[in-house]
Amino acid sequence: MAREQSRAIFFSPMRIAVDVMGGDHGCGVIIAGVKRALEEIKDISIIYLVGNKADIHAALPERGFRDHRVRVIHTTEVVEMTDEPVAAMRKKKDSSIVRASELVSEGKADALVSLGNTGGIFAAATFKVGRIEGVKRGCIATVIPRQSNEFVLLDAGANTECKPIHLAQFAVMGNVYSREVLKRKNPRVGILSNGTEDSKGNELTLAAFQLCKKLDLNFIGNVEGHDLFKDHVDVVVCDGFTGNIVLKTAESLAFAMFSMLKRELTQNAKRQIGALLAKDAFHAIRRRMDPEVYGGAPLLGFNGLVFKAHGSARERAVTSAIRIATQTIKNQIGQIIARDIAAANIILATETAAETKA
Repeated sequence: MAREQSRAIFFSPMRIAVDVMGGDHGCGVIIAGVKRALEEIKDISIIYLVGNKADIHAALPERGFRDHRVRVIHTTEVVEMTDEPVAAMRKKKDSSIVRASELVSEGKADALVSLGNTGGIFAAATFKVGRIEGVKRGCIATVIPRQSNEFVLLDAGANTECKPIHLAQFAVMGNVYSREVLKRKNPRVGILSNGTEDSKGNELTLAAFQLCKKLDLNFIGNVEGHDLFKDHVDVVVCDGFTGNIVLKTAESLAFAMFSMLKRELTQNAKRQIGALLAKDAFHAIRRRMDPEVYGGAPLLGFNGLVFKAHGSARERAVTSAIRIATQTIKNQIGQIIARDIAAANIILATETAAETKA
């Protein structure tokens, strides 16, 4: 009840900081996505365009962009894709990602959207925005579509080496995101392993399994790779090394399947006629699998909302990322994660103390 009441009274102007220097296609494409977002989302009160002022102002007239909600924050540096993330945070203090993350940490912006260096964004979230109290590691959560709905995979690449407590907290944060943003009533949470039996897995997953069993989650145990697209699990938990491989494999497989299908359907006139008749179905599947619909991946566990969009994203993906950011602000994800992590940590600490005494 308290949660519902807090949502009912939540009405705050939404302020989004957008790092316009991080994309592969220049700041003009990002600004076009921002323009579209401002046209579609009236709840946004301010959007900060963070980057080189000359580049931004050169792109604004070209895009026919005039909106009183836009603020330009001038920066002189950019964290490049080849930069070492932590070193770049120290050396490039006037970079667009650092300045944008400072807007969030100073309370001037509610969320940050960037298309830049993933490691740089994660480092900025960690060292500038800061983790929620009690969170050991932040993580990247990626929403992956399947036949009738989606599942959330975390960590999708931020933490290549993890401890069992990290995976347990990822499970809590993924559960919150699935429940509050994806609207799963009672998300099914599973640990990605090489078998569904309780005894399967490596040292990390076996220990994480025992921790997740103790938490207030709908924990279904281990899940395998072939379970992910069967509507069997809503939250898939793993270390960032494994998660990134799963993500990249799924993306490349989808691309390969569409490429093979296109080639086979154009082999002869008979197949071309069949393809024409099934055109609407193919378009529906492509829309369902289109990553630009999901916009970006949220970084969970931080004292502010941070979203990583793909570096090659175009206008529509930028708009989608901003839309998801506003939905996440409305759902007060940060506050709910803080509450659920605090409760989970009490359970884990109590269990650890009991085991130590035994």
